[in-house]
Amino acid sequence: MAGSSQYTAVLDANTLYPAPLRDLLLSLAVDGLYHARWTARIHEEWVRNLTRNRPELEAQLGALVELMNRSVPDCLVENFEGLIAGLVLPDPDDRHVLAAAIAGHADAIVTFNLKDCPADALDPHLIEAIHPDDFVLNQLELRPFEALAAVKKMRVRLTRPPQSAAELIATLERSGLAASAAHLRQAQALL
Repeated sequence: MAGSSQYTAVLDANTLYPAPLRDLLLSLAVDGLYHARWTARIHEEWVRNLTRNRPELEAQLGALVELMNRSVPDCLVENFEGLIAGLVLPDPDDRHVLAAAIAGHADAIVTFNLKDCPADALDPHLIEAIHPDDFVLNQLELRPFEALAAVKKMRVRLTRPPQSAAELIATLERSGLAASAAHLRQAQALL
């Protein structure tokens, strides 16, 4: 696919590392609120960091990566490596994410590391860096019914352990989504 008619976002590894945020971002993508993209290298980064901190999860992560790749059509960006050398970012190790966003025809990079994706480096490519909380809040405000339905489906899938709407919202808040959690509290009865 040469591009997507949907708003397209490359998910940085730091947004895929925490399970609650990963689940939420994927739930929104699977329900068609936006087109999520990533690379094998982004997968390697979050899996490596999670395995380092939670080695007991290592055996499950390969299957999780495969499930993610199957869940979102056209999610894997390939053939981006040739762009890396020509890009300048404050942290050269982040150039592969911008290269993926360019090659993947993304509108945005969803990342906690906004300082590493300054507008002057992204603007020429018509790409914005957006914090996960702002990104999720945008989905909740732009398409409230669809977004709330996706969050509810996500909550219902949580069985180990099950979570009430209030518990899920608290979990998302602890994951760095303060504004999104506040918004979800107003619609808690629908979750």
